[in-house]
Amino acid sequence: MSRDEKVVSVNERIPTLQEKRRRKANKRLLSIVIVFFFLIMVLVYFQSPLSEVNAIHVEGNQLLTEEEIRQASGLSEGMNIWNIDKDQRINQVSQLKEIESVEINRSLPSSIHIQVEEYPRVGYVYSDEGYLPLLQNGQILDTVHESQLVGDAPILVDFEDEETRAMIGEQLTNTAPEIVGRISEIIYTPTEEAPEELTLYMTDGVEVRTDLSSFAEYMQPYPQVHAQIDSSRSGVLYMKMSPYFKENETAEE
Repeated sequence: MSRDEKVVSVNERIPTLQEKRRRKANKRLLSIVIVFFFLIMVLVYFQSPLSEVNAIHVEGNQLLTEEEIRQASGLSEGMNIWNIDKDQRINQVSQLKEIESVEINRSLPSSIHIQVEEYPRVGYVYSDEGYLPLLQNGQILDTVHESQLVGDAPILVDFEDEETRAMIGEQLTNTAPEIVGRISEIIYTPTEEAPEELTLYMTDGVEVRTDLSSFAEYMQPYPQVHAQIDSSRSGVLYMKMSPYFKENETAEE
């Protein structure tokens, strides 16, 4: 190939190379412009009402009102949704004695969801002022009067300290709901011979004696044991390791 032919070949390729460089430069410029506008939009979003909380949803609450949970969280409409410290807010809601667990999540563009799980209400502690709802964790709530009782849990009598309340709360939680639903009243009646003894009055009219720390285990067979009792006989049913029934003349203390 002659020298002139080589020069012509290179000259023919120059426009193609220039076009490729121009297209590459245009793509780079377009990418820069897109990134620039994206950053502008992000800046506008953070500075505009679009990033402000306009709704706070509370779910899972029964004992507490939505307003009580919102106040505990410290969240309010108008706050910047991205400036919220979720861990701090979760810790604040967790201070409520009714709360077992809580989750807080952002729901774009401008909503906050608070999902709570409350300790179940397992009984009502009797007091001179009224009835104190007892939670599974042994905490008691504000007094409700007899007219406000909903019959969803037994009445607890003489459970004076938090430890025994926590124990009966845990035991009731681990007891089958159909059995708990048949309990009208539980009285803490310890003796020297039976330091953990409980006296139960059932909705079916039976008086039961059992132990605090083994309550859930000992009460499990109650329906089957009760079915074997002659309803015409009056006495006390002992739900212990081995259940047995004593008629009144032999059950008196």
